[in-house]
Amino acid sequence: QVRLVESGGDLVQPGGSLRLSCEVSGTSTDWYNIGWFRQSPGKERECVSYIRTTSGTKWYEDSVKGRFTLSRDNDSKSIYLQMDSLTPEDTALYYCALDIDTYKPSSRADRNGDWGQGTEVTVAD
Repeated sequence: QVRLVESGGDLVQPGGSLRLSCEVSGTSTDWYNIGWFRQSPGKERECVSYIRTTSGTKWYEDSVKGRFTLSRDNDSKSIYLQMDSLTPEDTALYYCALDIDTYKPSSRADRNGDWGQGTEVTVAD
């Protein structure tokens, strides 16, 4: 019912910026929140940011506060993650997700298997 296609990942030097996009398509629009996870090889994934559908309230992981900015297009339902002042610790596969629970962490894809490919961000000299 929903397709999530991520883009915008690239190789960037420390201190640089990237803007990630998550294009949303399909017939269903009934999700509680939508946002971004990231995962590095050999490490557990973490939620970076999300926005609640009805209220518009945004949440950010502590390590990215003041550097990353989440936004959305209310017509297309697409979301964007502006990432500034990037550091090597931000290197990861970033992927878009619905119905994120930061306490587990988990998302709708963990329950229905409809995960995407994500977009790779590499921060290095």
